[in-house]
Amino acid sequence: MDWYEDLNLWSGFSAVLFSPERERRAAEVVTTSPLLAFPAGSRVLDQCCGVGVYTVPLAAQGYRTTGVDLHSELLERAAVVCADAKVEAALVQADAREYVAPGAFDVVLNMYTSFGYFEDPEENLQVLRNAYESLAPDGQLIVDLLSKETYASWVGPPKIVDIPGGMVVMRDTILDDWTRYRTDWTMVRGNTAEHSSLTCYVYSARELRDMFQQVGFEEVECFGDWDGRPYDGGATRLIMRGKKARTA
Repeated sequence: MDWYEDLNLWSGFSAVLFSPERERRAAEVVTTSPLLAFPAGSRVLDQCCGVGVYTVPLAAQGYRTTGVDLHSELLERAAVVCADAKVEAALVQADAREYVAPGAFDVVLNMYTSFGYFEDPEENLQVLRNAYESLAPDGQLIVDLLSKETYASWVGPPKIVDIPGGMVVMRDTILDDWTRYRTDWTMVRGNTAEHSSLTCYVYSARELRDMFQQVGFEEVECFGDWDGRPYDGGATRLIMRGKKARTA
């Protein structure tokens, strides 16, 4: 079983992955970022949506939102959050390597470093192809992640995150000459400890731009944060946006 198929990771470490602070930040980004200001009623696909951290605020903005995730258990939690927030979103259980809805969306989002999970580089490229095919002409894909350039300032000593009743220790390791990274997590509560890890590709802006263009995206742009700042030495994220041609 690959790490992203392990529900114990997503549920066991949900206090970090889906924390109230992350939910608050996601809602703030959706409501304030110029990069996420779409025409009213836009059809938005949230790839790898998890428990709906971004799906819910997108739906609250009035966008016709669809969240897709591999795990039905996470989608069940997303449905509860949608109901509590009194918003509607379509929630679909599917693998991002397989889910395609030709021309069905105006926007596809892949948020919070949810790209680069698959060991075979071709499968990661397939996720972008599926996004491209799922967009209507003039639609846009936005991918948000930590890049090689931004990750270099993040990697260092282990980081400790406080959670209710305990803490999580995170250790990052660069692999394969900066091709991938591994994050090892240890959650300590009382006298018990749980361990998990994930391995993901890490891309430079140039590498990800080349992938966008390889599958057909045009007008590819890079931003350094959700306020639309340039992707330069002050960047905190790599946010890449590409458009599908009007005549596609």
